Amino acid sequence: MSDKGLEQNPLSAVYSKFRALYYRDVLYRVKFRELSLTTSEVYCVDIIHNLDKPTIQEFSNYVGISSPNATYKVNSLIKKGYVKKVQSETDKREFYLDVTDKYYRYYNIHQKYLDIVEERLSETLSDEEFRIFNDTLNKIYTDILPELSPDDTIDI
Repeated sequence: MSDKGLEQNPLSAVYSKFRALYYRDVLYRVKFRELSLTTSEVYCVDIIHNLDKPTIQEFSNYVGISSPNATYKVNSLIKKGYVKKVQSETDKREFYLDVTDKYYRYYNIHQKYLDIVEERLSETLSDEEFRIFNDTLNKIYTDILPELSPDDTIDI
């Protein structure tokens, strides 16, 4: 990869590199059947995980697909063992989507790489730089990227 993007927009360059590594891993696993999901299903189960127990309607709204289409995708993920429905304790008519241990076994592969990157950062940056870096990421997550809510949509 060229360093030109890094010079023009460091955030975009880092994000692109992480995305490319993630896509490479997903495509590799789909190709060699280590993952019983399609590429689209991988993205859907990741969204369900990141939305933190959405309803099917919240998932549907977030990804911008019809409720029947969302139900079809969710049922496929349930059948493959990556997602489960959890009944609400307060309203027995309502169900939330949650990921299973099978998802976490897959997800840990990506987490291990992020742990390696974090270790490299802590070795490369001073303690103060590392603290500032983490504080900045926290601000990005909470203040700059609030869109990861089941009710939010974003126009790009």
